[in-house]
Amino acid sequence: MIVQWRTSTHSGGVEDKACVELGRLAPRAGIGVRDSKDPDGGHLTLSVAQFAGLIEQVKRHPTR
Repeated sequence: MIVQWRTSTHSGGVEDKACVELGRLAPRAGIGVRDSKDPDGGHLTLSVAQFAGLIEQVKRHPTR
């Protein structure tokens, strides 16, 4: 299966040092998270529940 990666809408372009991409992995395999500036450097695999928990934590503790 080919993963279609998409860049976060919060990425700020070329000068942004914290760009991430998300990709839906094979059915029931979870969500992939990778550095958009290093797409061949591998990815972190999270279950759907883990990803939802990560998003919830980000919403509770946004960076300033």
